[in-house]
Amino acid sequence: MRDPEVFPEKQGEMGSIYIEAVDKVDLKKIRDITFINAKDILGIIYTSKSGNSKLKWRQLRGSMGRVTGEASSNSLVNLSMARVITPEMVESLMAQSEPQETPEEAVAKIDRVVQDSESSGPEGPKEQE
Repeated sequence: MRDPEVFPEKQGEMGSIYIEAVDKVDLKKIRDITFINAKDILGIIYTSKSGNSKLKWRQLRGSMGRVTGEASSNSLVNLSMARVITPEMVESLMAQSEPQETPEEAVAKIDRVVQDSESSGPEGPKEQE
């Protein structure tokens, strides 16, 4: 069973995830990942291991927030699999991305309002603008 208040945090030079919350308590550390219990999340800052993706999510209202930053094609696929963005959003963002030698090197600029995937239903989140 999944606890909606438990999140992973990772700090370091090889990728990081940082949770900004009103109330945050460390639960357990496994290798370089610390599991935290967080209530009233205000933001999430993510940097990929490669450094190609740098994303920030900021709460706007309730479970709705704005994702901004740059994301590699791999990160876009991961966001889609986690139902943070829809496959249609991935296609749209990749079409707008700067052309690179290979698709893996493509980086898309993201500035989207998304609703939490837990409350968006099986079809994925609703995009808002």
